[in-house]
Amino acid sequence: MIVDFRRRFWISLAVTVPILVLSPMIQGLLGYDLTLFRDADSYLLFALSTFVYFYGGWPFLKGLVDELKEKQPGMMTLIAVAITVAWGYSTATTFGVEGSTFFWELATLIDIMLLGHWLEMRSVAGASRALQQLVEMVPSEAHLLENDETRDVKVEDLEKDNRVLVRPGEKIPVDGVIAEGESQVNESLVTGEAKPVSKSRDDRVIGGTINGNGSLTLIVKQVGEEAYLNKVIHMVREAQQKKSKTQNLADRIAFWLTIIALTIGFGTLTVWLLLDRPFVFALERMASVMVITCPHALGLAVPLVVAISTSISARNGLLIRNRTAFENSRKITLLAFDKTGTLTLGNFGVSRYGSMVDDLDDREVLRLAGSVEKLSEHPLATGIMEKIREEEIDLPEAENFEAITGQGIEADVENSRIRVVGPGFLEENHISFPEKASGNERETIVFVLREDTPVGFIALADEIREESGDAIRVLKENGIKVYMMTGDNEQVARSVSEELHLDGYYAGIRPEEKLDKVKAFQEEGEFVAMTGDGINDAPALAAADVGIAVGSGTDVAAETADIILVNSNPKDIASLILFGKETYKKMIQNFIWATGYNVVAIPLAAGVLIGAGIVISPALGAVLMSGSTLIVALNAQLLRRKMKVTHQETEEGD
Repeated sequence: MIVDFRRRFWISLAVTVPILVLSPMIQGLLGYDLTLFRDADSYLLFALSTFVYFYGGWPFLKGLVDELKEKQPGMMTLIAVAITVAWGYSTATTFGVEGSTFFWELATLIDIMLLGHWLEMRSVAGASRALQQLVEMVPSEAHLLENDETRDVKVEDLEKDNRVLVRPGEKIPVDGVIAEGESQVNESLVTGEAKPVSKSRDDRVIGGTINGNGSLTLIVKQVGEEAYLNKVIHMVREAQQKKSKTQNLADRIAFWLTIIALTIGFGTLTVWLLLDRPFVFALERMASVMVITCPHALGLAVPLVVAISTSISARNGLLIRNRTAFENSRKITLLAFDKTGTLTLGNFGVSRYGSMVDDLDDREVLRLAGSVEKLSEHPLATGIMEKIREEEIDLPEAENFEAITGQGIEADVENSRIRVVGPGFLEENHISFPEKASGNERETIVFVLREDTPVGFIALADEIREESGDAIRVLKENGIKVYMMTGDNEQVARSVSEELHLDGYYAGIRPEEKLDKVKAFQEEGEFVAMTGDGINDAPALAAADVGIAVGSGTDVAAETADIILVNSNPKDIASLILFGKETYKKMIQNFIWATGYNVVAIPLAAGVLIGAGIVISPALGAVLMSGSTLIVALNAQLLRRKMKVTHQETEEGD
């Protein structure tokens, strides 16, 4: 539809140029006289305008039929009535009825309506891709195990209790239970838990999650509509469909303008005929009313403001995908944050490290650990290696590398056996460690052992973003309640909540539970915004009154959300709310400009003051309508300055 509206706009605009040049009224206004084919120019105007009416106006004529079938006349009905009256009246005057044509008004109205709808659709395009993104998270094929041999089959061909093989690094294709093997499974896209989870025999796994460095044999438990991700897809679809039914203010205004135009237009025709005025006079009065009610300015009131606010917001780190939600951001009373990747960075980094012995400094601890960890593919190893690159530490070679099942790794480094292990290894082997190695509730601690002696420790944590504290403070200052909903455990959630002074938190919850929490808040009368970055947030993002995805998150979260924080900066949410307020204010101003003059102009066009010599002709009505359009366009441009000032004030306030 976007491509179709764009094509119709450019072609109609090209045909509009000669219509404007040949129109008698335009020639009179600009003071020139141009004739191409003597007395045939009027027929050429008719031919060109008829093409624009049927080609450019087709979406609106079709929309009129659709709206009347649904008994919900709106913008399409108003536009279709306006262009039909303009074309019909001008055609009548071309072929003998007394009066002046305004084909130029018909053509420009269609051009502006096509442009407005094109801009509007383009600004919200892509929402339906969220479901496709979810589908793509699950592999299309699986390694089916039969008689100790594997063969690749389509996932949809699998049946319950089939056995499938998942090799290291592959996505898990189905929901199932592990029959053989051990591995670390990255479930962050589904649960929001940043730390990979150890999985072994009899543990359940979810389709779409990522296997680590071990092979797994699974018994298929849920397929088709019963699969976990398919249930998430269903929740997202339902939430999006519910939101799509919301009517915007422009549609309601268009509905009433349609009623006014039809009622007063045909009422004017009837009254003048009952007063024994000539039919031509009565028809001209009716056409004047219809032309003045033509929604040039109304058609631009929203799309033009949206186009400006969208581009300015993008330059300030906000991508607007759903303008209705953007306008409604001014109403937010409660903001629910996901934790991982939203309030936190979403990856494990080294928060601190140190030596436990006198003959080894802190950097040497990293050096020994890195020599072993560089041979590992574990996410914790990734965090340690990132710190080593940052510190520019040269690593010696390691030999005889081995994994200590479920507890760590070891290798020979510089004639010593070096182990990097978790607390469980120390407890199992009755090895004590100093108090300073104890971590807070957000940290994961690994220990570096030389032979059997602890020589150092490394603490890793999913760090809180630097901007999160300021963001929470600004939101609270604006009277917004702030909650956190995370798949992480109770201890981690409580620690983050206390540090950021949140109003509350919910830990260890899955997508359907996040969705339920959003709905519960809404039932309590809250206007809810949800911020997240993963598949686990998708249903809640879609159901929230305003869904906000951080740019560092998954495509699924971005496609489901109404607004995307490009810089993953929670502070940008404050700008979002203020931008939404200014945008809505400008739209209301434009609606007033676009419709307010009708209070005076429509009665004059109908001829109520004709006895006093005051009357508005169709041509003058067209000029007034164009003037209103110009005012709306200029007023929309003022939004640029206002949003720039608003953003500066937000930054200074932080």
